[in-house]
Amino acid sequence: MPSDNYKGRFAPSPTGPVHYGTLVAAVGSYLQARKNNGEWFVRMDDVDTLRIVDGADSDILHTLDHFGFKWDGEVTYQTQQVDSYQQALEKLVSQSLVFPCTCSRKILAKTDSKIYPGTCRHRALAENEEHALRILSQNFDIKFDDVVMGKRSQNIERQCGDFIIKRRDGLFAYQLAIVVDDAIQGITEVVRGADLLDSTPRQIYLQRLLNYPTPRYCHLPLAIDDLGNKISKSGGAAKVETNDREKLLISSLNFLGQKAPDDLVKSNINDIWSWAIKNWNVKYVPEAMNIKHI
Repeated sequence: MPSDNYKGRFAPSPTGPVHYGTLVAAVGSYLQARKNNGEWFVRMDDVDTLRIVDGADSDILHTLDHFGFKWDGEVTYQTQQVDSYQQALEKLVSQSLVFPCTCSRKILAKTDSKIYPGTCRHRALAENEEHALRILSQNFDIKFDDVVMGKRSQNIERQCGDFIIKRRDGLFAYQLAIVVDDAIQGITEVVRGADLLDSTPRQIYLQRLLNYPTPRYCHLPLAIDDLGNKISKSGGAAKVETNDREKLLISSLNFLGQKAPDDLVKSNINDIWSWAIKNWNVKYVPEAMNIKHI
């Protein structure tokens, strides 16, 4: 069960506007926090500075505000936490768990392995050639019980391999950054899209190595279009129209299995939220990984 001091978060990447899939994730995480009388934080996952779109963060916040989301505290940015990522990296280095990898994508593509084959495991950290930093994987299973998707397990060494925690271009990798972010904010439950379900064991692995607490995980089904493709910014998904906010909010609730009453569409945005918070039940969220956008 969620703790008495529930802390949740919504962490979009400012690489484009809010689309339907983003809205669904925001609605699910927001309602899970409010139903548990918890706090809900907004964090901009802008660690990959090369993909940031100017003004996208402001546009996302404006859209959330227009849809009636009310977040707690100040909006935070990953680019403000680089020193914390460096401290975490140094802790992993001190445990002899980090090695430099000079392999390019082209080189790795020529191998028969579906995961990183450990090519550079022998290299010492004093590496002059351009390199990324990888974490040493270990041969044991990471198990967790997802609130929606059920019991999951992944062997880090066999199914994932040594994964990157700092990129060749000097930017910290998402997997490390997200773990540090959640620890700093004291997040007790991570509610997000099922496209990140496979990343969760890697994040739990890092949490254990860094002696961080592990939050609960709750992965929501992904919205797909008529062709079966995930609705995403990279796929050119359309921005949600704020003048259709009531209709889109109710659509998101139905997508998440909440079965909003027909007459709710005639209500204003505040009344819709009141109904949604009162009636939210995460047990009704479908376990399917992907669901057609309705």
